[in-house]
Amino acid sequence: MHDILDEVLRIWQSGDVAAVATVIRTFDSAPRPVGASMVVGSDGAVAGSVSGGCVEGAVYELAQDVMDSGAPVLTRYGISDDDAFAVGLTCGGTLDVFVQGISRRTFPEFEALVADVRGNVAVAMATVVAHADPERLGRRIVVGESGTRGSLGSERADAAVADDAKGLLAAGRSAVLTYGPDGQRRGEGMEVFVSSHAPPPRMLVFGAIDFAAAVAQQGAFLGYRVTVCDARAVFATPQRFPAAEQVVVAWPHDYLSEQFAAGEVDERTVVCVLTHDPKFDVPLLEVALRIPSLAFVGAMGSRRTHDDRTARLRAAGLTETELTRLASPIGLDLGARTPQETAVSIAAEIIAHRWGGTGEPLRARHGRIHHDVTEAARTTEYDAL
Repeated sequence: MHDILDEVLRIWQSGDVAAVATVIRTFDSAPRPVGASMVVGSDGAVAGSVSGGCVEGAVYELAQDVMDSGAPVLTRYGISDDDAFAVGLTCGGTLDVFVQGISRRTFPEFEALVADVRGNVAVAMATVVAHADPERLGRRIVVGESGTRGSLGSERADAAVADDAKGLLAAGRSAVLTYGPDGQRRGEGMEVFVSSHAPPPRMLVFGAIDFAAAVAQQGAFLGYRVTVCDARAVFATPQRFPAAEQVVVAWPHDYLSEQFAAGEVDERTVVCVLTHDPKFDVPLLEVALRIPSLAFVGAMGSRRTHDDRTARLRAAGLTETELTRLASPIGLDLGARTPQETAVSIAAEIIAHRWGGTGEPLRARHGRIHHDVTEAARTTEYDAL
C-alpha cells in the first residue's frame, strides 16, 4: 500500500471515504503479490493496482458498492472463461481481494499508522476479513511498539491476534490467520489479514565511485534504504550520491562492525563492495562474511582480483563455508559495460538471489514464471497493508 498511502491519507484528512482494495491471498501465477492495493475515491479517481489490469474494472465497481453500502467485501478472482467479457485472470492465477472503506470514522488510527510507516517504525495492522457476524467484518487493530490500538470486537480476539501479529511483524511477514469466532486458537470462523510494515531493508554500498552512484540509484528504485560508505571524504559526499539516504565517511570495516553491533543490519540487508582495493575490501569482507544473517554480500572486481581477494581472505582465517556466501564478481552476465548497465546486472543478481531465480531468459524455461517464496525471501515482505 506504500504506493497509495499518500492518496488514502489525503482522502482521510479531507473527511471523505476511500475504498481500498487489497490482495490478501494469491495462488499460482497471480500477477500482483499479497499487499498490492488500489484506492478509489468518492470522485471516482483511482490509484494503485491489484492485478495489473486483469480485474481492475470489476474491483473498481465493487469499491464503489462498498463506499455506498459501508460494508466490507472479500471476493476471489480466478481464471477467466472463453467469454471475452468475463472477469478473471488470464495468467491462470487466483487472488483474494478484500475491499473496505477507510475514513476518520471507520479508521481513526490511520493517521498514526501512516506516521509510523513514514518514520520507519515497525507496525502491523490486523483486519477481520471473514466472520459470520457482519459487525465484526472489517474491524481492525494496529500493533506496534507503542502497544495495540483499536479492537476486533473482544478482548480475547484482540489478545490472540496481537500476539500473533507481533510474531509476523518480527519476521517481516504478512499473512491471513484463522481463529475461532472469538479468537480461539483452535477452530474456524474468523479470518484475519495481518499486514506487516517493517522498515525498508538496507543496502550498504562501499566505495564512493561512479558505479556506486548507479548501484545506489538502482537500490533506491527497488525500495532499499541506501547508505554509501567510503573512507575518503573528498569522494563520499551527498552531492555525488543523490539517491542514497545516507553518505558516511568511515573505514568500511569499522562502519559495518559498528552497524552490526548496534543491531542496524539484519537478514534483509544487502552489502555491495565496490572498492576493489585490498586495503578496503578485504577487512570489510572479513566482517561481512562472518555475519551469517546478511541477505547478500557481493564484491566487484576482475577474476584476477577475485582470486587474489579470496586468497587473502583464506589467509585471514575465513572458512570455505563463509567464502561460499560471497558473490564475486558481483552481477549477472548481461554484457554490461557502463556504470548504469553494471548496476542493472548487480540489481538483477540481488533479485535472483532473493527469490531463487536462475537469471536465464524466461523463454528458455518452462513451467511457472513466478517462483515460490523462499524462507529468505519471506523476511522481505514488508510492504503489504
